[in-house]
Amino acid sequence: MTDLHRHYWQDMTPQGLTADHPIGDAFTRYATTVSRDELTAHQNRLFLRCVDRAWKTDFYRRLWGDKGIERGDIRSLEDLPRLPIFDKSDIMASLDRAPPFGDFAGFEAHEQRPPVILHTTSGTTGKPQVLLFGPKSREVQNILLARLYRFQGLRPDDIVHSVYGHGMINGGHYVREAVTHWTSAVFLSAGTGVETRSVQQVEIMKSFGATVIVGFADYIKKLATVAREMGLEPGRDIPVRMISGHMGREDKAAIGEAWGGAQCFDWYGVGDTGLIAAEGPDRDGLYVQEDAQYLEVCDIDTGKVIEDGGVGDMVCTCLFKDDLYPIIRFNTHDVTQWKPGQSSIGVEYRRVEGFMGRSDNMVKIRGINIFPQGVGPMLDEHPAFAKEFICRATRDAQDRDSFIVVAEATDLSPATAQAFGDILKRKIGIEPVVELVERGATAALTQIDVRQKPIRLIDERFKK
Repeated sequence: MTDLHRHYWQDMTPQGLTADHPIGDAFTRYATTVSRDELTAHQNRLFLRCVDRAWKTDFYRRLWGDKGIERGDIRSLEDLPRLPIFDKSDIMASLDRAPPFGDFAGFEAHEQRPPVILHTTSGTTGKPQVLLFGPKSREVQNILLARLYRFQGLRPDDIVHSVYGHGMINGGHYVREAVTHWTSAVFLSAGTGVETRSVQQVEIMKSFGATVIVGFADYIKKLATVAREMGLEPGRDIPVRMISGHMGREDKAAIGEAWGGAQCFDWYGVGDTGLIAAEGPDRDGLYVQEDAQYLEVCDIDTGKVIEDGGVGDMVCTCLFKDDLYPIIRFNTHDVTQWKPGQSSIGVEYRRVEGFMGRSDNMVKIRGINIFPQGVGPMLDEHPAFAKEFICRATRDAQDRDSFIVVAEATDLSPATAQAFGDILKRKIGIEPVVELVERGATAALTQIDVRQKPIRLIDERFKK
């Protein structure tokens, strides 16, 4: 009997991957010396390989063919705006059309199915989505993430405590692979508060002397509170010096201070694409990883590319995904804007401001666009805010919309509620209803101990 198995490392070598996507000191040299012409040539070379792979998948033949795009029409990144944008709804339709894997991976282009890594999204915005990775593109994703940790200051002797989820969810596995494959740091895969209780997580961090925390800002903040409730002083009893995670509009200085003065770094990516952009040691905007990702900021309503610094959806083309599931013009529906000016540390890559909210989770109240994820950072300026909240959008019998913020606070007085309302009115532009509750009272609604990304909006306006 012939053994037809192919193994994970068969079609790639680490040296080949890092030649196109350097890491460590090699990345710093490349990112600070590459010219825009050199970078564009590099991007075009990789992009055309992805286009070739896309034409071999039923998904893209249908998506592009329906718009009249033919082979040969796309010859460089300059032609990219001619291609249609797609999003998660198209992937979910693909899964319905050809269960269980969909037709977006391109298995049909291979004589035999190659090695594949299968995970799912967390289901934050609906039914969990299948995520498929070929070995080569998976390891490039891992390189990009490990690269950013090292660029931000991860050391070989660090102990990394991760609060990303596991199970079928991609996050925890992806981060573990990045750290263990491409750094010398020790990795503690604690997971969410459901996988490892918060008290136990703090005990683990103390026992192993965790120096770095990676994960989502909401739960990282909670662990600092839990540590203090246990009589421990973050930064002294648990020597955390660096935090790297999805900060969005959170007050990084406040999170770092909660952990005894740790340096706090932001990065952005989604399950399909992996890391797209990340802060460097200057912590002045997120550098798009342009040797591997081509990012467009597009108008939320029209889909047209924005170049003047306006706010829009992040639309990503992964320049390295030429094995399985090519990603060309994927709308993340996460909102950002380009950051103007030059890097103070000489990095030639373009920068974005970071995650500013989700366009598909944006609510329009009395003509004002509100991103619920941004409410917490707004309230951080008041000392009574206990860091947790949830928003509700309601509609009364006269069709008048209201925006309600349920916020945990250490002081539940009417004066504090008024102060919270004044802050939000000044920053949002309308006067919300503020309801103050005790610590922990929003947990059942936000599901912060269960979900990697807590729920921040309940829209009740259209319920029947």
